[in-house]
Amino acid sequence: MIIDSIQNGIVIDHITAGKAMELYNILGLDKLDCTVAILKNVTSGKLGRKDIIKIDREMDLDWDLIGYVDPTITVNIIHEGQLREKRSLKLPERIRDKKAKYMALAQRGMQALEALLTEDAAQTGTEWGV
Repeated sequence: MIIDSIQNGIVIDHITAGKAMELYNILGLDKLDCTVAILKNVTSGKLGRKDIIKIDREMDLDWDLIGYVDPTITVNIIHEGQLREKRSLKLPERIRDKKAKYMALAQRGMQALEALLTEDAAQTGTEWGV
């Protein structure tokens, strides 16, 4: 598979495998009018498997929110085809944007609920239809 390099934009790398769509939704990347590539389960020497998001546009991102979703993420800022900045994120003490905070918490809550219902269904044979 060939994924083109970007000339001006952002590469969100080292996303824990399976978390790219959560990050995509929380950051509202579906509303962008540029190319956004999501690579899932990419082989990684460091993580085993990882996800990557490439955004073909420079933009401001909420670093705290991204760090909350997955503190292992590395963000690469690309300008004129060259790496301009590389940020390693960490778990923030708090998220300032209330709307983003609630969206992140709701997404995590849904995942926890789905896991509980799946576990319950496996134990009881009950289908919950999540």
